[in-house]
This record gives sequence, structure tokens and C-alpha cells, in this order.
Amino acid sequence: MAVSGFTVGTCILLLHISYVANYPNGKVTQSCHGMIPEHGHSPQSVPVHDISVSQMTFRPGDQIEVTLSGHPFKGFLLEARNAENLNGPPVGSFTLIDSEVSQLLTCEDIQGSAVSHRSASKKTEVKVYWNAPSSAPNHTQFLVTVVEKYKIYWVKIPGPIISQPNAFPFTTPKATIVPLPTLPPASHLTKPFSASDCGNKKFCIRSPLNCDPEKEASCVFLSFTRDDHSVMVEMSGPSKGYLSFALSHDQWMGDDDAYLCIHEDQTVYIQPSHLTGRSHPVMDSRDTLEDMAWRLVDGVMQCSFRRNITLPGVKNRFDLNTSYYIFLADGAANDGRIYKHSQQPLITYEKYDVTDSPKNIGGSHSVLLLKVHGALMFVAWMTTVSIGVLVARFFKPVWSKAFFLGEAAWFQVHRMLMFTATALTCIAFVLPFIYRGGWSRRAGYHPYLGCIVMTLAVLQPLLAVFRPPLHDPRRQMFNWTHWSMGTAARIIAVAAMFLGMDLPGLNLPDSRKTYAMIGFVAWHVGTEIVLELKYTMTEFRSFSHLLQRKQRVMLLKRQCWQFMSVGMLLFSSYFYLQSTIYEQAKTLAFAGQVIIIIKPKKVEACPDCLEHICEFSLGRLRSCL
Repeated sequence: MAVSGFTVGTCILLLHISYVANYPNGKVTQSCHGMIPEHGHSPQSVPVHDISVSQMTFRPGDQIEVTLSGHPFKGFLLEARNAENLNGPPVGSFTLIDSEVSQLLTCEDIQGSAVSHRSASKKTEVKVYWNAPSSAPNHTQFLVTVVEKYKIYWVKIPGPIISQPNAFPFTTPKATIVPLPTLPPASHLTKPFSASDCGNKKFCIRSPLNCDPEKEASCVFLSFTRDDHSVMVEMSGPSKGYLSFALSHDQWMGDDDAYLCIHEDQTVYIQPSHLTGRSHPVMDSRDTLEDMAWRLVDGVMQCSFRRNITLPGVKNRFDLNTSYYIFLADGAANDGRIYKHSQQPLITYEKYDVTDSPKNIGGSHSVLLLKVHGALMFVAWMTTVSIGVLVARFFKPVWSKAFFLGEAAWFQVHRMLMFTATALTCIAFVLPFIYRGGWSRRAGYHPYLGCIVMTLAVLQPLLAVFRPPLHDPRRQMFNWTHWSMGTAARIIAVAAMFLGMDLPGLNLPDSRKTYAMIGFVAWHVGTEIVLELKYTMTEFRSFSHLLQRKQRVMLLKRQCWQFMSVGMLLFSSYFYLQSTIYEQAKTLAFAGQVIIIIKPKKVEACPDCLEHICEFSLGRLRSCL
């Protein structure tokens, strides 16, 4: 089943359930035919919205104004159908009156045959024009699906029937609308799940390994118990939103068979779904599930259900007697809407057949290749490069008479450390590509900065090969070029590491990682500043009587450039910390409100802001859109 600090707010990829209001931009062409949301909630029975028309009769080519009005609503899908066949294709096309409120959709390959919302903003009235086609039926009826909230919606609200002048009076067919499916009942569990049969009768996945959901509230637990031709599934974990697991052919999100337990209004809804990519799950019918039950106690959610091992003819349901990678994820949910999982899903280390012999296994929230990548980059740029720079800058006069293998000792140590850093960078650079199988479009700026660092890391030793002799006129140009490229590489590497720590593939602790990294940067910068001051004072004391005015100015300029480089390192750390605080304040959305940190020990709420983004900057509320 990843994104930089600059884009977390917009690229969080919320995992909404597939229905009309699920898409704030109104792109709901997949719901054109049935106009029925698929998300596990029952529609409302008594409509509170009306459709009115400017005239009750029409001729082909006429343009009729259609108005949808009623209680404030967020989403809608409006169509015209043959009144004698409401399950048939749309009739005619629409023309927008206000393109900022509504938009046209192409349904059944008929351009503009439906109208939907353009955004999730609340509205009380929408007006459009309906264009009567040349092949219009004698009687046409308008239908609309209206969404007020995620779980409050009305399906196919019937509107007025308009007729051609010479048509016979319309009589209502005996059956015009397909009955909406009813939800299977779910019982209440009377006791918690137990791990006592794991490895004996149950195939169990647990995190931490060997935890017991009966005794530990923090235990994430998933078990499969085979019984003849069916499997009993039990899932437990600490969650106020949802728990889910998925069966996958690979370790990537997409084309998976998934199951969710969603907490809402002190009830847990059990919902099968399937994943078509790295996006929201598409909800499926519950008809394939039996014996559904749930339990909520002290912040722990537990749910169970039974399904057949094989389901011939049922789309998107995998046969359970095949080996799969198993994903376990959890996240926030509000008003029936689910959001992206709060951390990288737990993924089993290999494929397993849950109907095979019972086992007791675990998994990992992070990927080994990415851990190695991060560790190698950290060693290369926070240890090897840092020591190499200090040796070249400050140990040259200390080891001026020491030689090793025919070269100055400081130079040999510097060269060895820098070649080691380049080698580690090259190895670390290829690991994410091996893991991803190519370029990652979801890692923000991190891979771009990494490519720049990799390029500079390779160019530095190549440039050093062409280093001019000590007294060559070009030596000064080489020194400045070598120093500039090295300093740029260090600054960009630090920025890349800060951004990389936020990627979910590493699953690092939220706050400690930032402060640990800042501590390493501050240690190196502080050490370099202290040594630079000591070195500068020593040079001035020792050679002040020999230095000419021009040489002194050049020495001061060099010191300024040194301090600017270490200042950039400090600035990148400070900027990352500020962006982290900004994004955390920006994304604290839960329970129907967005919490905005105004100043220490004071919070205010921006009500009704689940669809709003309140920006936080410099301790003040900038805007609440």
C-alpha cells in the first residue's frame, strides 16, 4: 500500500469513500447511471429539496430553466430521463447559468447530459438550462441526487414531468426506480478477541509481535480462522476512526481487496472495498460478508465477519486460498468520511496463504531498503563529509609536516573521507529506485534535491583529479570552485535529509527525528564556527605584521564566505522546523472542526471547517477559506 513539508496540506490524498459528495470537484461520472452512492449508509427517505421548471411543455430545440432548491447542500447530480424508463440513458443536454457553482458531465457518451457541483461549498439553489433534443421522448422527468453531508443524502429525488404538446397524458409505470439495497445487520461482540489460538487454530498478524488484544489496548491484531468453505476474520486495534486490511499481490497500494471497519456515532460499519490505485477505496456490496459483529471499548475497535474462501463471479474479491501480502492500516474518520492512514501501513515481510497452516507473524511499517538509504546518506553527509571538511580546513597547518604514502597526511585523510562519502552516496542513491522500480512522484522535493546532491558528489572527486599544482595561477580558481561546489552539496544534502525524514516509508518518530537532526547540524556548525574563530585569531596574531592590506581584505572575505556557508546550514534547519510547525497547525482537523494554534496555551476553533484550510503563519490566523 510519501511528500515534502511544503505540500503535505495539498497532497495528503484523503481516502474518501466513493460517492457524489466524496469528490469535492464534482467529477462523478462513474455515478451517472445509478445515481446511487456506494458507501455503506442508507439514503434519506423524505426529500427536502425540490426541482422546478420554467414550463411544463416543450418542443425539440426548446431551452427550459431548471431550478434545484432546498436546505443547504454540498453536492448534487442532476439528470433528465425518459419518464417511461427512468433507468434508461440521460435525455438531452444542459447549459450552465453559473459556471462557478455547477459543471457539465458526459454521461453515457452524451456530452453535457448531467450537471454536478463544482465544489463542496454549501449552496441552497442551483439553476441550469435543459436543452430538448430532436429525438426527445414524449415525457421527460428530472431526477437529482443531493448530498447534504457525507452520510445524509437523497437518491433520485423525482422532479416534474414535462411533456410534448401532442403527447398522451402520462401514466406512472408500476415500477420505475430500482429499490435501494438494505444493509445487512451487524451484532455486538460481548467479549474481546483472544490471541491464545494464534499459530494453532488462527493465522495471526500482530503488532507488536506476540501482543494480546485481550490484555493490551495498543495491540494491532488481525486473525483468520478457516472453517470448511469459509474464513472468520477478526480485526482489533486502537482507533477512533477506522481500521482496515488489504490483500495485495505486491507491496504497493493498488488492485487490492480491502476491508474497512469504520467508527461512526458509537457504531462500527464493516465495509468491503477494492483499491484501484493510490487513491480512495471504492466501496463494494456487503452481500459477500456474513456474521458481522463489532465492539467499542476504551478507544479499542474490534470487528469480525465471515466470508467464503472463493466467491465465483464476484468482482474485486480475491480467493483466500492464494498467497498475498497483507496490509494493516488505520486512520481518522469523521461523519462517515475516512482519511489517509495516519502512518505507513503495516506490511507483511512476504506473501502468505491465510487458509494454510496457522501461523503467528508480524510485519513492518517501514521498508528496509529505505532505512538503509537514509542511514547511508546520514553517515555520508553528517559524519564523513563533516569530518573531511574540518580536516581540510583546520588540520592542514597542524599536520603540515606529516606525510602518508607520499602525500600530506591531512590531504590523504580528507581524500579518503570524501571518496568514502561519494561511494556511500552512490550506493544510497540507487536503493530507492530499486524499491520503487523507477521515479517516485509522491516524494515531493526530496528526490530532486537528492539528484542534485548525487551530481555534485560525483563532480567533486572528478574536479579534484584536475587540481593544478600549488603555485599554478589556476590554483586559486580551483580552490574557490571546489569549496563552492562542496558547500552547495552540504547545504542541499541537509535540506534533502530534512525533507526525507517526513516520508512515511521511514516511519520515524514525529518530533524526535527533527530535533535529533537539528542537533547534529548545530553540533557541526558550532564546531566549525569555534574552530574558524580560533584559526582566524591565530592567523592574524602570527602574520599581521607580514600581511599587506590587500591580503588582509582577502582573508576577511574568505572568513565571510565560511560564515555564510555555515549560516545556510543553520537557516535550512530553522526553516524546516518552522515549516513543520506550520504544517502541523494546518492539518489538525478532527471531530468537525479545525484547530488553529494562535499562541502558546490558547486555541480557537474554526467551526464547520472540514472542507476549509486555515493557514497558520507567524503566530496569527492568516485566513480561513
